[in-house]
Amino acid sequence: MAVPGYYELYRRSTVGNSLVDALDTLISEGRIEASLAMRVLETFDKCVSEILKDQTGSKLTVKGDLDTYGFCDDVWTFIVKNCSVNVEGISNNTVNGEGNKNNDTIKVDKLRIVACNSRKSD
Repeated sequence: MAVPGYYELYRRSTVGNSLVDALDTLISEGRIEASLAMRVLETFDKCVSEILKDQTGSKLTVKGDLDTYGFCDDVWTFIVKNCSVNVEGISNNTVNGEGNKNNDTIKVDKLRIVACNSRKSD
């Protein structure tokens, strides 16, 4: 049975970049093989995707000017300018997700939204 693939979107996040840098260092020092690093990255992709899908209760509302959009390989990309992002359902207690829920509004000049299925189709 084939294991479903996951998008590699979160590798470009701050924590993803740090993981890639650490794995590159371990490979260059000869402490791990490249195949192990790839397995670690695949596990990272899966875990982040599943955590965001299953354990987040927040809702985002984006209002702004749609500048550009595109659809390629079953992935939508939107660039929104002069927008406000309303985040609903943020918990003040980040340890176990319990606590007071509140709303925050964030103003940004430019926002890129990447939307895709939760799992790749093989």
